[in-house]
Amino acid sequence: MRRLQKLGLWMAMCLCFSMTAMAAGDPVAMLQQTSNQMISALKQNKATIKTNPKLVESLARQIILPHVDTSAMSQLALGRTAWQNATSSQRQAFVSQFTTMMIRTYSSALAAYSNQSVTFLPVRGGTDNLTRVQVNSQIIQPGGPAIPVSYRLLNRSGSWKVYDMSVDGISLVQSFRAQFANQINQSGMDGLLSVMAKHNNQPLS
Repeated sequence: MRRLQKLGLWMAMCLCFSMTAMAAGDPVAMLQQTSNQMISALKQNKATIKTNPKLVESLARQIILPHVDTSAMSQLALGRTAWQNATSSQRQAFVSQFTTMMIRTYSSALAAYSNQSVTFLPVRGGTDNLTRVQVNSQIIQPGGPAIPVSYRLLNRSGSWKVYDMSVDGISLVQSFRAQFANQINQSGMDGLLSVMAKHNNQPLS
């Protein structure tokens, strides 16, 4: 899980610390608004964040989670065959455990933020009449090279929601899918859920 956690740290920083505003209704504007809310919450609770990691997780659930399509992301991460073979209760448990895993990854990133900034690139051709779009960006880190990050979003009844993210061309859901498939081959779907639950029950550092 550690390699995927590290990947998720960069993605979370890009989602939550963007610096470029766009017009209302654009998916980039949604990311901007989310970042502004998260930054404000972090500043207000700066004194207690380091001693109370659960606070960051709570803030992430309140501010970030509404803008993520957890169902679509979970299905992609598990893979079509495994999702179809899973029972209804297994699917529900997987969505819950996977959502918790992602939020905890974001929380670790937010607690470790150290002045990185983000530049979003314009969406070519605009987003009118589209139901899916990719937003590209770059993480600017002091003293280091820029890191390309892209988001894939779905338009759900007029609301843009993230369903996948990539760092330097590496998809988050595809990376998880390979790991989950290996665990299912070893111990089945219930075994995967058990491993995920154990991971999610570990204290936040």
